[in-house]
Amino acid sequence: MNIENLEAFVYVIHYGSFNKAADMLFLSQPSVSARIQSLERELDCKLFDRCGRQVQLTDKGKQFLPYAQQILQTYQKGKMLLQKQKALPNELRIGCTISVSNYVIPNLLPRIKLLYPDIIFKLSVGVTDDIVNKTLNKELDIGFVRNITHPNLQSVKLYTDPITLYVYEGHPFIGDEQVTIEDIKQEALIFFECGALDWMQLHRVFENLDHPPNIEFMTDNLETAKKLVLNKMGICFLPSRCVSEEMAEQKLFPIHFREVSNISLQTNLITLHGENTDIYNKFLQMGKEIGSGGDSTDLERKLHV
Repeated sequence: MNIENLEAFVYVIHYGSFNKAADMLFLSQPSVSARIQSLERELDCKLFDRCGRQVQLTDKGKQFLPYAQQILQTYQKGKMLLQKQKALPNELRIGCTISVSNYVIPNLLPRIKLLYPDIIFKLSVGVTDDIVNKTLNKELDIGFVRNITHPNLQSVKLYTDPITLYVYEGHPFIGDEQVTIEDIKQEALIFFECGALDWMQLHRVFENLDHPPNIEFMTDNLETAKKLVLNKMGICFLPSRCVSEEMAEQKLFPIHFREVSNISLQTNLITLHGENTDIYNKFLQMGKEIGSGGDSTDLERKLHV
């Protein structure tokens, strides 16, 4: 059965005349009439009674109408699905910072893969500037970066990650409600530096201290900094997302100071304007769900720390 004939049949009913249906289908009136006649021959019955310029459905036409509509709807849904699949890339190139690679991607990608089983996901880790440049040059499709804006990029906040001081099990700061930011100067400090502008706020906190902190280790790797704390080599300011497991196991403990209460790292999701829209929105939706679930505040309440 010809889909175009079914379409002409439904349009004539919807618009009430052959002429209006022809206009909407960008056809001549005789072409619409020919399609209806062809459909009537296929079905071996009369679908319309013609009274001058007026047309009315016959009883057979009324019986056939819901089936014709259902066939057209099913056809359109199938067509849209195929067009959607055709629009999706065979390979999606994703750039992300190391913290996103370690603490977000392993939870996010399995959920995305369920929605897009035929896509191959290619991951690369880098710093924000490199990921931005590669996205602009179409070397990457989607990027997870620090908080940035660019006229050629769609950049939306995915989540924020509070920066907090963490100490190891048995440290004297734990449970001491009188500890202040000034007390840091007496402690061996492991300093993690990720290069983000937000991180510069922490430098300003240090500059306001009477004495500079005792920095004994400096690293640009989160896992290295965290393990040095676990090995009791010092204490460290870290993004809370990277220590959620250690907090749950009560191996690391957050120490809160007013001076750093508003310092956090923001992660944005970027892509070129007008590209990868469907899958970008899915990454954004699911990434925000994971991001909101990764906030350490609720965990800290549960642990009463």
